[in-house]
Amino acid sequence: MELDAPYIGIDEEKAVVEALRSGFVSSVGPLVPEFEAAMAARLNAKRAVAVQSGTAALHLALHALGIGPGDEVIVPSLTFIATVNAVLYVGARPIIVDVDPITWCIDPIEVESAITSKTKAIIPVHLYGVPCDMKRLKEIANAYSLYLIEDATEALGARFGGSFVGTIGDLGCLSFNGNKMMTTGLGGMVLGNDEKRLDHIHHLANQAKVNGPEYIHDEIGFNYRMTNIGAAIGLAQLKRLETFLNKKIAFRSIYKEILEDVLTFQEPNNGSSPVWWLTTVKLPVCSKVHTIQEQMMVHGIPTRRIFFPLDRQKYLQKFVRKPCKVAHEIYEQGICLPSSTVNSEDDAHFAANILKKILVGKRMV
Repeated sequence: MELDAPYIGIDEEKAVVEALRSGFVSSVGPLVPEFEAAMAARLNAKRAVAVQSGTAALHLALHALGIGPGDEVIVPSLTFIATVNAVLYVGARPIIVDVDPITWCIDPIEVESAITSKTKAIIPVHLYGVPCDMKRLKEIANAYSLYLIEDATEALGARFGGSFVGTIGDLGCLSFNGNKMMTTGLGGMVLGNDEKRLDHIHHLANQAKVNGPEYIHDEIGFNYRMTNIGAAIGLAQLKRLETFLNKKIAFRSIYKEILEDVLTFQEPNNGSSPVWWLTTVKLPVCSKVHTIQEQMMVHGIPTRRIFFPLDRQKYLQKFVRKPCKVAHEIYEQGICLPSSTVNSEDDAHFAANILKKILVGKRMV
């Protein structure tokens, strides 16, 4: 049983071999633009730019929007560290705010209370595949003339109000890391509906080199290009995305059915369609998380802690205005359950029943 391992099959192997035999092994080759076009079509976005990683996507989005020193960017406390690091890369100041106790995503009330004259953008993170309240966040962004950069790195295929996450704000960022919904080995993508802006991001990701035989560069650029080999894997994986999404949703339903009377689950916003990249739960307050994890592992069941809150990271203390109590509570009792697409529904039943047995046996419920 796996926590979040990728499902790599014969189609991916064939795609890589074909890419190698074509001679296009770096960022030059036909498969990168083909992958970009296929993903844009799948998500109903006008343009997509494939890049090296989800972190690179976030960095490019901030840089392309002109965000830099003196600017503030609001981020949730409960997220992977890349979200805040990208803000620091451009020299801006991250403003860390708390999350909603039900969805675990950024709390719009906390966002609005943190806005100052220096605020330039909000980065909502669709945590573990659960969409943020994009309706309210978009209203706030419009009211204060702020950019909305969606961190959809964990939520490929999720929807809010009928639109795919990553296409609702000014820019959206995806990740194709090995543990994500689908993979290119290591990779990411920037999405959007402003084609001119996305053309500029493509230019930036390619070292800002001017087309032509000479090595002319017209601004600071980055080597954030995806390889042709990575795109080959991505195209093969994209064909199976619906299967992956359905498996994740099925796993969450099984966990919910067996454990909802003994645990608290991360829940979606109304009007959203989550994809449950990882099914996440809060253990009873009286339980010791590490002990539970060790007992699960005895049965070959891997689990993982929830992301460590940003406002508790030592190097970020100077950016903390107030403790994010909801994020702290979720972290202290939260774990991720096995959600890899290599698992079967029987695996999910087994994991859920073992966890319930452990909790009931310890009289924690």
